[in-house]
Amino acid sequence: MDVKDRLLRLADADYRAFHLRLIPGVPPENVLGVRVPAIRALAKSMTDEERLAFLGELPHEFYDENMLHSVLLSGMRGFSETLPRVKGFLPHIDNWAVCDALSPKCFAKESSRVRDFAYECLEEERLYTARFGVNCLRSFCLDGDAYRAEVLGRVAGVGGEYYLDMSAAWFFCDALIKRGADALPFFEEGRLSREVHVKAVQKACDSFRVPFELKRYLRTLPPPERSNGD
Repeated sequence: MDVKDRLLRLADADYRAFHLRLIPGVPPENVLGVRVPAIRALAKSMTDEERLAFLGELPHEFYDENMLHSVLLSGMRGFSETLPRVKGFLPHIDNWAVCDALSPKCFAKESSRVRDFAYECLEEERLYTARFGVNCLRSFCLDGDAYRAEVLGRVAGVGGEYYLDMSAAWFFCDALIKRGADALPFFEEGRLSREVHVKAVQKACDSFRVPFELKRYLRTLPPPERSNGD
């Protein structure tokens, strides 16, 4: 039984109906409705030969296959082997869920190289390639040797699409927690777009990791007039 047949057997009609509302823009006929835990279990059950064969079968027909692709890439161990496969897969990502599922564990050990690659992603016109770049900077480059203050400016310079603005807001929420002295001026000086500022403050105020006093102060800062649509 090939991978597509195994996914078809795992399809859940109720979950499909629910999940379609979360991924607007993805054609319904391309969604089987396989739950993420089932996709992860399938990934673990595949042989090395099956994994390599599947990863070479781009483009995929179904959203669920792309989710499996992200899960498989995220579990790869060698950075030099994983990076080219990530680069080859990014042009095929057309929704936030598959994009956010792609987070290779091996990137954590090569965070400085990931930072440079993420910068390249931010320059791409493809929405979800740029979102992946922001995600990488948030996950791997706010801590340790990979961090540079310039990272914040790079993320502040992207946006204009809803799903890119939301990833930038998550980034600046985490930056407030991990790099507060560098991140706070972006809010105080109006260096973010209105959309990113408002959503980042909302996320920070909802976070248990942000001190109460900082939350209260953030609420006093007026959102900038500059919109990403301007």
